[in-house]
Amino acid sequence: MANTSATGGYLAPSSTTPAEADAFEDFIGNVVAGITGLARSLVRPRWQRKPPPHPDITTNWCGIGITVITSDYGAVRIHRPVGEGHDELQRHETDDLLASFYGPQAYSLASRLRDGLTIGQNREALRAGSVNILECTRMRTASDLVNERWVRRVDLEISLRRAVLRTYPILNLLSAVGSFETSGGSSQPFTVEN
Repeated sequence: MANTSATGGYLAPSSTTPAEADAFEDFIGNVVAGITGLARSLVRPRWQRKPPPHPDITTNWCGIGITVITSDYGAVRIHRPVGEGHDELQRHETDDLLASFYGPQAYSLASRLRDGLTIGQNREALRAGSVNILECTRMRTASDLVNERWVRRVDLEISLRRAVLRTYPILNLLSAVGSFETSGGSSQPFTVEN
């Protein structure tokens, strides 16, 4: 069983929202597929344990991955007294992604994603996952040499903004016993109970 503020020791969060790691990349992949019209199977994580073979040179597809996560310095912590109580810690972060589009329509798909991220209805899907678009900066044309053939590639840099909320089992303070010390050396005991 995980620790609480009553047991002492390190506290791990009891929940985290929005999704992180693979679940977050899956969420972003769904957004990219929805906006570009690519089949979901053709929007792939950039880094995989066992990467599948690249699609044929005539196939349009996208590899996407998080390259940098920059967290704001300050986090806010709020105690929620509901039930036994818990603390919520909220921190904002900027997630930089690189979406690499391959195939004959690489440029068109990259620009479709860039422009599609500015449409309110498309951003609603992002906001449902507690994410918003910060900016799409540059598109860079680059090509890869695969099997002695040039494969068109266009890289799109995307910055997303999101709030990460973690819940920690910091319980309500039910009672306290102590004393107040005065500068004159006298002491006044106190007891507080809920």
